[in-house]
Amino acid sequence: MKDPESRTIFAGVDGRTDTELPEWYRQRRGGENPVTFAEAIRDLPQAAETTVAYRNPYTDEWVETKRFNALVEPSRAREQARDGDAEKDPLFHVPTDSYAIINPVDVYGPLEEVLREETIDGTPLGNVMFGEIRRYRGGGEVHMDIMFDGLEVRLPGRSDPITMGVTSGYDFFGEHAVYVEGFAQDGYCSNTMRSLTDKEVIKHVGDVRNFRTWWEEILAQVELVADDLFKFIRDAQDIDLDFSELPFTVTEFYRLLGFPDYLAERAASDAEANAASPVEIDMWTLHSGATYALTHFFQGKEGASLDGYVRTANDILFNPEGTIERVERAYEEQLEAEGDDGSQASLAGERALASIECVSDDLQEKVDQFEEREDALRERFQDAMS
Repeated sequence: MKDPESRTIFAGVDGRTDTELPEWYRQRRGGENPVTFAEAIRDLPQAAETTVAYRNPYTDEWVETKRFNALVEPSRAREQARDGDAEKDPLFHVPTDSYAIINPVDVYGPLEEVLREETIDGTPLGNVMFGEIRRYRGGGEVHMDIMFDGLEVRLPGRSDPITMGVTSGYDFFGEHAVYVEGFAQDGYCSNTMRSLTDKEVIKHVGDVRNFRTWWEEILAQVELVADDLFKFIRDAQDIDLDFSELPFTVTEFYRLLGFPDYLAERAASDAEANAASPVEIDMWTLHSGATYALTHFFQGKEGASLDGYVRTANDILFNPEGTIERVERAYEEQLEAEGDDGSQASLAGERALASIECVSDDLQEKVDQFEEREDALRERFQDAMS
């Protein structure tokens, strides 16, 4: 992903906690002297309304208008007034009059309260929380990872856990006011697993909901995912794709799923390196290859440009049947685009499609387990949100 303008590492909800970063996270992310979450949130830029004017080209006069109000960062505006030249431009955005400002403390202040009350194994979540905040566009766009040490999945043979949490963020530019979704980070390889729950989004328009209740519901969902993630991974490890029997390479597998060449190559390289055999690779390892490429080599921005690839990567783990069907459709479209005309090449294409269909048929019995588990998880999500 594009490098942020700044990063802030935090540990513990406030100064009353004595939280240290997990060793695996400290080694990979740094953060020898993390601040508390409360400090980090209150250090983020704010937005405030101010009147907008336009210049009349015939009189050269500035005319105020109530149709729009500029969003500015107050401390930067004060600096500009005092010194005549602010280090950073105080202006974020000029929205319409239907825009609703949501500042970071409005959203994450209620989360602090919830984290002091909710517990894991008898310990308040605020005592075991840690993560990082990333700023873009002068601090007007913010993304953060919030994780909970101990809310985790441990895989056999690995010393470092997959730690659960949420990724959240907001901007002042008229896109999403606030979003949050389930998230995990694999301490073994620093891969991030996003969109583990449905993304909840609040727009800049309309009434602002009760954020305390919002956070309680979302954290309940994350705990449910933590309970089931190990089972999904275990089942995916039992589903192997034998690429010696398939008409495409591992790199082409990712291309057929829609990954651009540079990501497909990175994903394939990681999957082949971590598989017991470079030609027989299980679905968990293929998923891990995709998350490795997206975590460490994705060249776009956080947000919508990343979300589609994340959903595709997650389908490898949570929906293996749908993944194989998508690959089969893409391969068939590729054959049609090459313009086979009933020749020997066409016959080879039919054989290739038949080999993919055999894989899909072999998956069917195991796929039923995934569907039953996913349905049960969705039902529990609904119970948690009601």
